[in-house]
Amino acid sequence: MAAPRAPESIYNLLPRLEERPVKPPRYVSTFRPSVKHEIEKSKAQWKTMGPAKVEVPSPKNFLQKHSKEPKLPERKKEQDSRKMPALSVPRKTDHPLMGIQSKKNFINANAVAAIMGLAKKPQPIYVDRRQGDKHLLETSGLVPKYVKKKDYGIIPKYVTQRNKEIKRAQKEHEAYVLESLRKRAMKRLSDEERSSLLQGLKKNWEEVHHEFQGLSVYIDTIPKKMHKEKLESQMKQLEHDIDVIEKHEVIYIANE
Repeated sequence: MAAPRAPESIYNLLPRLEERPVKPPRYVSTFRPSVKHEIEKSKAQWKTMGPAKVEVPSPKNFLQKHSKEPKLPERKKEQDSRKMPALSVPRKTDHPLMGIQSKKNFINANAVAAIMGLAKKPQPIYVDRRQGDKHLLETSGLVPKYVKKKDYGIIPKYVTQRNKEIKRAQKEHEAYVLESLRKRAMKRLSDEERSSLLQGLKKNWEEVHHEFQGLSVYIDTIPKKMHKEKLESQMKQLEHDIDVIEKHEVIYIANE
């Protein structure tokens, strides 16, 4: 099979020079030297890839035995270390006082102290096992010590202060509302007026709804379409008014 040949053309007779695209010069940032300087400044010596630029230790400062063990500070010699502490026992050179006699009758004194003295109250304890293990009752938590405090059951001061601030804020709000109502000449609807207004709105909604139900099924003219949209908007407005009056028990209106 013969190899495929390029189609003969007069343009292929002369050799063509291959044009190579010229590459633009490589971009070099103007901040390159400053960035390089900052990196070298912040880089530690032991994080470099080459040898660390540190001073070589002297061979005279070699590691010695027990050189890394903690050393205690030197003991300070006290000035009064030579003085002996005072002894509580008498010395052999001391002589007792002789010839002192007491006329107190210790037997009678002890008897009077025992008769006139108050008997010691036993310490309250409790036993939690049948073997007779005793424990102090005061530290057991069974004694109601907290209810015997002087301020037990008394309202804390911060609570009373907070209640006063709440009442004061409520009074200021009520005064502000009354003042604003007085300026706007508003009056509050009574319960009878509110109920009558609500009943009237519901009655109007029923009338509009009855009229809406009487519309023809097929609306083919513009007046019929406009009438239907009008009834829908009236019903929507009445429903909104009824919802607002039912949600809010207190209603203010402007005086005429």
